[in-house]
Amino acid sequence: MSDQEPIEETPAPDAPITEADTPPADALPEGAPTTEDPAPVLDPKERRQARRSAAVAKRGPRRGRTPQDRDAERKRKADQRRRYRARVKAKAADKPKGEAPEPAPKATGQQKVRQGIVMSDKADKTITVRIDVARRHRRYQKTIRSSSTLHVHDERNEANAGDTVRVVEARPLSRLKRWRLVEVVERAR
Repeated sequence: MSDQEPIEETPAPDAPITEADTPPADALPEGAPTTEDPAPVLDPKERRQARRSAAVAKRGPRRGRTPQDRDAERKRKADQRRRYRARVKAKAADKPKGEAPEPAPKATGQQKVRQGIVMSDKADKTITVRIDVARRHRRYQKTIRSSSTLHVHDERNEANAGDTVRVVEARPLSRLKRWRLVEVVERAR
């Protein structure tokens, strides 16, 4: 050390710190520690608990009702239900009992109709019909051809292999048959 540097005296570690020893808060540079107790550093779990407890303190506890309050609420709701049920019963009593309400006409959907070529007529009262479908692809606009096979009920065995037939959708007639023959459009040569 040279003679020009002034020696700063620091208080002994066991000596109490007085107000005169600490500079005023506005004289401290930013970021310098102060002797006042800063807010305690909480981990996330403790912060969440503090936030929740503050919210509960603000709004009050969720179930602060007494058993008497709950009983009164139940009775009020029971009375409401009783009045509603009595009204429904009174409406039902006003209707004449002798007349049955007319059932609404049952609307059935349209049955699907397909036209295809008979592939096989070997089974009794059953034909196998190939349905060819050609449609344009949505994106690429190319014509796509596909086919599906249907098992069709032919009551009088009137269709033969190679015939063009029209079939209509029907109730399940067997494990595979869900279609019925309507007419033979064109006979095979």
